[in-house]
Amino acid sequence: MHCPYCNYNDSKVIDSRESIDGIRRRRECLGCERRYTTYERVQTRALIIIKRDGRREEFSRDKLWASIAKACAKRPLQTGTIDKAVNDIEADLTDLGRSEIPSSVVGEMAMERLKKIDRVAYIRFASVYREFKDIETFQQEIKALLDPEEAEKEPSNQLSFLQVMEEDQPKAPKKRRGRRRAVEAAG
Repeated sequence: MHCPYCNYNDSKVIDSRESIDGIRRRRECLGCERRYTTYERVQTRALIIIKRDGRREEFSRDKLWASIAKACAKRPLQTGTIDKAVNDIEADLTDLGRSEIPSSVVGEMAMERLKKIDRVAYIRFASVYREFKDIETFQQEIKALLDPEEAEKEPSNQLSFLQVMEEDQPKAPKKRRGRRRAVEAAG
């Protein structure tokens, strides 16, 4: 384990705890004596993703995280939302019990999660994943997303445009009325 601060290759474990997705270890670098945290996950068998062109590559959690994070860029999401989505997708892929999984399954799982998390992020991801060829296809996807039943079920983490605009407006200072009027009335 290399220290993230000085790159020294030796450390000692100060504390170990079980966490949801593995073991959390608090370490101290023997070179610079700074502390950092590592997470260890039990690696089951390797998942192989079958790409559209037939190539096979090992499932990359970091690659999935990066693509979802790119779709969610500059969106008002709670901290850890992307990590939770990636953890859920990885768990679902493992639960399938297959060693080789088509990339389309991973893409659909990601879009399903993004549709629940943030509709704008969903459209961003879908536009790249589904490779929309024209504006009509893009428009059909947006219309499907804005189905009246779905529009009423807007996720609680979504801010409407008006809410965002109200929050961005500077607040006018409150006027004090009580005491001055009482003084004027007495005088």
